[in-house]
Amino acid sequence: QSKRKAAFGSVGRRIPYRILHIINQDGESLGNMHRAEALRLMDEHGLKLVLLRENVEPPVYRLMTGQQIHEEQLKLAEKKKASQKPGVVQKELSFSSAIAKNDLDTKTKQIAQWIEKRHHVKVTIRQAK
Repeated sequence: QSKRKAAFGSVGRRIPYRILHIINQDGESLGNMHRAEALRLMDEHGLKLVLLRENVEPPVYRLMTGQQIHEEQLKLAEKKKASQKPGVVQKELSFSSAIAKNDLDTKTKQIAQWIEKRHHVKVTIRQAK
């Protein structure tokens, strides 16, 4: 059940419901119709049926082009990526006050990369002997 909801795509001809509420590719409601009529409409226009809501009576399906399905998948992927808020990552770097210039440049570049990735950076400088 959860796998079916996670994937957004064409359902093809595997429709377990007899009566469906159909929405066309422009977002206009075509009303309730029998599964066979919906499949005929899908074939006539070269579109695919996509389940939008199944917890309502009758379940809502939308006729979509392959391009529309692809765009919806991209939108869902972006939302999922944006909603993932991992904990704050803290990076720590320590070096001596007698560090060579090229080593200092390398570590500075590393710190800049971490800051770009929005990590918290803690720098410790030890006094040379």
